[in-house]
Amino acid sequence: MRIVGLTGGIASGKSTVSNLFKANGIPVVDADVVARDVLKKGSGGWKRVVAAFGEEILLPSREVDRPKLGQIVFSSDSKRQLLNKQGIGNLPFCSLYEIPKLLLCLSRYRLMAPYISSGIFWEILKQWASGAKVIVVDIPLLFEVKMDKWTKPIVVVWVSQETQLKRLMERDGLSEEDARNRVMAQMPLDSKRSKADVVIDNNGSLEDLHQQFDNVLFEFRKPLTWIEFWRSRQGAFSVLGSVILGLSVCKHLKIGFNVLIFF
Repeated sequence: MRIVGLTGGIASGKSTVSNLFKANGIPVVDADVVARDVLKKGSGGWKRVVAAFGEEILLPSREVDRPKLGQIVFSSDSKRQLLNKQGIGNLPFCSLYEIPKLLLCLSRYRLMAPYISSGIFWEILKQWASGAKVIVVDIPLLFEVKMDKWTKPIVVVWVSQETQLKRLMERDGLSEEDARNRVMAQMPLDSKRSKADVVIDNNGSLEDLHQQFDNVLFEFRKPLTWIEFWRSRQGAFSVLGSVILGLSVCKHLKIGFNVLIFF
């Protein structure tokens, strides 16, 4: 199975590219969706966040007030330090932001890593079981949480910082200072670009983006490499079938050998 890693930065257009993959029949495991699910009332992630920040972050329904949580995280150095102290080490996944003002710092400091990691791996497993040959894992913090080690190739949706700031201010109605703070809270897109296997330059028009995407999609739909094939469900069944056949042949050879000795 070909596991494509998709990442970018805030207001870079990553979600647009992710939706293009979906529209073209490529399954997408969306870390934002997983992050949203693990914060549902009563879940393990919910309990951990409430323990860290108190019940002031809850709505009357006792669901997490996501915008309020985001404001607390971004506005308080002490809360960010709290997240850091609550960190649980270098796990393969951690919490990923659903929207820029929500789960970014939770992810960077690994407060909810066990819940996010298990959720993403489960989604990948379901796609494997369905027989998918190519899937996209959409993770905003792909490099920060070391998921790049598990995905190949890696696609980075890149824009210049000037374009990023302009789009963010227009999209979220932020001041330049607030927008810059959001951008600076993330790994620079230029750094991500240097680590990518494929770069989609989204500084241009939507038509330009679609053209680049079509080229990328053509490459990703090419036949799997041998390693990718053996990672797929079909490959696993081929291995299992080969093992069963080999054991059967060995059994019959052993019987035949014993018969020859008897005579």
